[in-house]
Amino acid sequence: MTVVDRRPDITSMVASRRTRMWFVFALTALALLAVLELRVWSGVVVAAAAGLSVVPGMLPRTRRVVDAQDLVVVSGLYLVVVAGLWFAFRVFTTDQVLGLFLCFATGLLVGVVGPVVYQVWVRGRDLRSLGIGGHEWRATLWMGLALAGVQFAVTLWGYRLPAAEEWVPLLGMSLVVGLFEAVFFRGFVQGRLEASFGPVAGVAGAAVLYAGYHVGYGMGVSEMWFLLGLGVLYAVVYRLTTNILIVWPLLTPIGAFFNNVDAGDIDLPWASLAGFADVAAVMAASLWLARRHIRRTQRDRATVSSDVMSSARELERDHRTGSEGA
Repeated sequence: MTVVDRRPDITSMVASRRTRMWFVFALTALALLAVLELRVWSGVVVAAAAGLSVVPGMLPRTRRVVDAQDLVVVSGLYLVVVAGLWFAFRVFTTDQVLGLFLCFATGLLVGVVGPVVYQVWVRGRDLRSLGIGGHEWRATLWMGLALAGVQFAVTLWGYRLPAAEEWVPLLGMSLVVGLFEAVFFRGFVQGRLEASFGPVAGVAGAAVLYAGYHVGYGMGVSEMWFLLGLGVLYAVVYRLTTNILIVWPLLTPIGAFFNNVDAGDIDLPWASLAGFADVAAVMAASLWLARRHIRRTQRDRATVSSDVMSSARELERDHRTGSEGA
């Protein structure tokens, strides 16, 4: 009779406890946005995340292999993205709308299409390496909804929106920029840094680069300090399931949308929605082509494997026939 070992899986228990602790950390950090001044909030979040990371069992054990090619590509794409935003908002500005949009769109597309091409076509990895897929979908769904609910309660609950022509284009921008940030900073930058140096470096490095890239928007040091704390929070949230759907399309776009509307310093025409739709379409097309390439590659590998097995069986049969004839 087969004996079934019903003892609890210690590894799974530790992982579950770790996930719950970091989830509570994220919920608490979002709630504190309502009561703390932003610079203080950022310091609290960074300090709390650092403190929690040294608690035994709060970090997963990961296999670390420094990949120089990954690091070079991350650095290169990051510089191109920041340069695109810099030219858009610091050189062309709203005085030259066409130049602004083209540079802005270039930065966003480089941040999505670049990682997709590199991961799928150059390195032969799947889209899960960018946090894209159906993995951990149940946890992603319920935790994403809970976190987005707190974000909404802190920012938009009871907030009186202006006229539709003032906020609808901003919502479109928040969704597209949010997708770019989820793929580039969470899926790509954080994922590649963690693969080389571990989860602490992945979260911290992605947060620093996330804050730093806002220099392209013309933001100052005090604003980037707050964005550092926000980057730590979003990186921790992404690490809960390593699926970008936990941060997009709800959590990060809600925060960005509120900030843009509340600041009132961005005036977009209705026509801008068409431009953002074009950018989103190119992003979606790159993901579709990547999935198609992955399926084709898997099918070709299966065909080759089947051919090899058939050849092996034929050789074995010929060998047996020769042995019997002898």
